[in-house]
Amino acid sequence: MKNKLYFTLIILFLIIIVINMSTFAHKVNIFAYVEGDRIYTESYFNDGKKCIDSKIEVFDNQGNKLLEGLTNQEGVFSFEIPQKDGELKIVLNASMGHRAEYTITADELKDTVGVIKEGLEEPISSERKDESSFKVSPTEIIGGIGYIIGIFGIIAYFLSRKK
Repeated sequence: MKNKLYFTLIILFLIIIVINMSTFAHKVNIFAYVEGDRIYTESYFNDGKKCIDSKIEVFDNQGNKLLEGLTNQEGVFSFEIPQKDGELKIVLNASMGHRAEYTITADELKDTVGVIKEGLEEPISSERKDESSFKVSPTEIIGGIGYIIGIFGIIAYFLSRKK
């Protein structure tokens, strides 16, 4: 009876792991920063792959579309700041329905306009860690699942010896 329970718990645990992995497998991210009179966006999937030829739309704080364009081969899209008052919402529409948003506040826009020539600090993107350190390969995923199954096997072995 206990073996069925352990087997059921192991299967349930593996199903939960697989479901969680597929949920975040193709998450899309967008990051934007202001530099001088331009806004730069960088778009990428959760695995680090760049969003190539993905549609970017820019909206004002009333929801009016100001401009749109496509990301380049590096997943980058840049544009001149279309207005100086209010925040901007940048929407990324990547392949297969993936969507992400980024909001640039009015304070970020006001703080950088005209000051860039006097010498600004590094752009916000310099705080981001190297993306390659966040990539998880399929081999690492399978290896992690193998470790989990191995740990459950060791636990099951010691529990069966107590009988």
